[in-house]
Amino acid sequence: MKFRVDRDVLADAVTWTARTLPQRPPAPVLSGVLIRSEDESTISLATFDYEVSARASVAAEASEQGTILVSGKLLAEISRSLPNKPVEITTEGTKATVVCGSSRFTLLTMPVDEYPSLPELPELIGSIDSEEFTHAVQQVSIAASKDDTLPLLTTVRIEVSGDKITLLATDRYRLALREVSWQPAKPDLETSALVRARTLSESAKSFSSSGRVEIGLQTGAGVNRIGFLAGGRVTTSQLEDGDYPHVRRLFPESTPIQAVVETAPLIEAAKRVALVAERNSPIRLSFSEGQVVLDAGQGDDAQASEAIEATLSGEDISVAFNPHYLLDGLSVLGTPYVRLGFTHPNKPVEFIGQRTETGETLDEYRYLLVPIRFTS
Repeated sequence: MKFRVDRDVLADAVTWTARTLPQRPPAPVLSGVLIRSEDESTISLATFDYEVSARASVAAEASEQGTILVSGKLLAEISRSLPNKPVEITTEGTKATVVCGSSRFTLLTMPVDEYPSLPELPELIGSIDSEEFTHAVQQVSIAASKDDTLPLLTTVRIEVSGDKITLLATDRYRLALREVSWQPAKPDLETSALVRARTLSESAKSFSSSGRVEIGLQTGAGVNRIGFLAGGRVTTSQLEDGDYPHVRRLFPESTPIQAVVETAPLIEAAKRVALVAERNSPIRLSFSEGQVVLDAGQGDDAQASEAIEATLSGEDISVAFNPHYLLDGLSVLGTPYVRLGFTHPNKPVEFIGQRTETGETLDEYRYLLVPIRFTS
């Protein structure tokens, strides 16, 4: 095998495919990136760990056809460090040589015949704008659990109903929901899938500037998988099985107390006040007409307090939040104002974005956060 490729093109493709490599591969070959010359002008790079696969096709000058398997993480580090010149990779026996300018590396190859067969992209069921998809995934995935002992809660539930996709995620302390329009292959399509939040988030980020993302889904026959195709790159992921909790009913039907605050000042104030909050300590938000006071710390500990403007509808109310969960939700709103809806000081609070202080809410994204009980 022998091919020549641009340094930046190689580094980008290897880094993208290697991102899915397992930290502790169950077999040595699963730590490798599979490089195949498709024809005289294209090579493909792929990784697979039996659950998640990634494939990228890039332009290259392939003078000798073939397939090699080399350490993905090592090749990624090497390709990023090479000088800005064309890269030539050749194989001889069980070794692969990487030459770029005066730099030369020799890598050991792994047996290609021991590498598992890559899964095919599932049947395409529709497409979505890549930037909107990336933003929606970012908004929802923050609420997914990081606790692998509760695998269902580490996923994002994707619900498809006609021309609308709904993304849902929860870790029991917060809940995020985002609705987004898309173009289904069949107008009456109704289906759902549980996708690992980490895989979905990483895939969405890599497709953010690709124009549109094609989505494929395979359920009910063999291994259930979802797939994403954009910009010459394909990612597939095995779906999680199980019954996702019925979380939609947790959103309140009405909120008798509402407060509207400018998002950016609230984020900055929360960051400053949270500096004195010890581990697992909340920051308190006290709403009254015309302002909200944020404070943290008590007793002999360090303390902080800051007041910013707010519009309140209803009686005065005070709540306390985990500062990280609060900032997570505020940072992905993407709107100048945020409306907080309250039913009771100890009940979950709903966050919805607004374009103006008195304008209609943008309830295609809803973030529900459970407050922390505190003693006045």
